[in-house]
Amino acid sequence: MSRSLRRGALAASALVISIASLAACGAGNDAQTLGVRPDNAAVTVDDVKIQNAVVITQPDAAAQGPAVVSATIFNNSRTPQTLEAITLPGTKAKVELKAAEGSGPITVPANGSVIIGGKGNATATIANGHEAAKAGDAQEVVFKLSQTGEVELEAFVVPATGYYQDFGPTEIVKPPAASPTGSPAATPTGEAGHGSTPSGEASHAAGH
Repeated sequence: MSRSLRRGALAASALVISIASLAACGAGNDAQTLGVRPDNAAVTVDDVKIQNAVVITQPDAAAQGPAVVSATIFNNSRTPQTLEAITLPGTKAKVELKAAEGSGPITVPANGSVIIGGKGNATATIANGHEAAKAGDAQEVVFKLSQTGEVELEAFVVPATGYYQDFGPTEIVKPPAASPTGSPAATPTGEAGHGSTPSGEASHAAGH
């Protein structure tokens, strides 16, 4: 093999190894962010990236219970940021934010991330979720951060089943019981004749 061909082969091999390394690194990052699903909403504004954002409703569409917003927020700046609010424009929904620990605000650390939704993580609960979002729709969600400001995206609305079961509302509400069908039972035969003279008395009166 000539020197030029050998040089080209080595360059090609190095390129393949480089691509493989990047792919492995990306897979590792995804694993650390709870297996981010690429079909869910994601947006980047300045140093903030919001990924895997969804609105998760009750498992049963007929249940009138709370819903939640689930997402992963990345902060690539050198200073921490506070998640001040999450709103759902076009609805009257109020989203209650709660940090993973304590009663303080949800803080996204510098060069770090915070997960909203799931056991042991921060939460964003929509009290009137059944009125604000319906499974199958897309809902505009606005994340307001202390430095970046408002970050908007369109999030899918999904029920808390399957993959989303562990990230959905902690309070699961059963749907209202269906009304019994069928007409009331017929009145017993004896009671139906309550207004008439018993047969025995009728015979006695006739003989009298």
